[in-house]
Amino acid sequence: MSDLALSGLIVIAIEQAVAAPLCTVRLADAGARVIKIERPEGETARHYDAAVAGQSAYFVWLNRGKESAVLDLKDAADLALLRRMLAQADVLVQNLIPGAMARMGLSGDDLARDFPTLIAVSIVGYGQDTDYAGMRAYDMLVQAESGLCNVTGTEQTPSKVGVSAADIATGMNAHAAVLEALIARGKSGLGCQIEIAMFDGMADWMSVPLLHFEHTGRETGRYGMAHASIYPYRPFDCCDGSVIVAVQNNGEWERFCNGVLLRPDLLQRPEFATNALRVANREALDAEADPEIARLSTAETIARLDNSGVAWGRPTQIKDLGQHPALRRTKVALSNGQIVTMPRPAGRDQGFHPGDVPGIGAQTRAIRAEFRKKD
Repeated sequence: MSDLALSGLIVIAIEQAVAAPLCTVRLADAGARVIKIERPEGETARHYDAAVAGQSAYFVWLNRGKESAVLDLKDAADLALLRRMLAQADVLVQNLIPGAMARMGLSGDDLARDFPTLIAVSIVGYGQDTDYAGMRAYDMLVQAESGLCNVTGTEQTPSKVGVSAADIATGMNAHAAVLEALIARGKSGLGCQIEIAMFDGMADWMSVPLLHFEHTGRETGRYGMAHASIYPYRPFDCCDGSVIVAVQNNGEWERFCNGVLLRPDLLQRPEFATNALRVANREALDAEADPEIARLSTAETIARLDNSGVAWGRPTQIKDLGQHPALRRTKVALSNGQIVTMPRPAGRDQGFHPGDVPGIGAQTRAIRAEFRKKD
């Protein structure tokens, strides 16, 4: 770990669930020392399930390579210990409910005054300068509030994204913000206070539907597995399965018509001349394309797509993901000593060796000794 980019950095994580732990696990993967502060019973995500050799899948995914210290932050002695830790730390990441840090004397202003080189990241549901500042925020609630569910699903049924999209986006945004702040501190010598709101991340993702509405009056519809604003970009049913086809420009449309559908006549149809027209006339396009592909097997369709230089994919089921030819894995040791594998994080090569998943309070005694009050 000593030769990794963030080796030597100390990160204090007062965190739970997904968003903050995703940020800090990325820091740990890069060599930072992440000290996770937990309650005696452990943080929330430890108890979501017991799917992975008796441990929570969420916790195993997001907490490798961290140290766990059990502290009671309502106790004056433990709060003083935390302050001694912050005095030596580079980064603080926390996602307690709004106001909790201030009640401990650790508001943004307090941190800036007492720990001027500290980069302090507060993860919240909604911007603290908005009317939603005090709202409780969980992943699906934020997906719904941001409008994401209204553009996801079928025409009849809005849906949430099937993974914790709001939490994951927030963690990634927080990770990027920490890295930027570290670079800035290298220039100025000063830390900073950063607020990362879950809603902001989802609203950013919703920029295209919002821009479409505000500038053209068009509301983005729900089209299931089909793309709302690029066409044809959807699954096609073959005689023995389905293939997802992605046609994103006129050159690909020409190759799709000539080499896959074997229907060059469609290139002369004015209602299909541009992507915008193909989107507006998707039903008419489907009526022409569907019967041509329905006669083919998936193997025949894929061969035509490959030969024509048109992008394609297949809808993988969860039961098949573990054997996907593109899946790269990494080994992780659990606190009970068992070894499991999980998808290797993007950007890590085959030499990536993440740290172990900590047991509750596994490093408490050592951390108390390391940061004890000096006589």
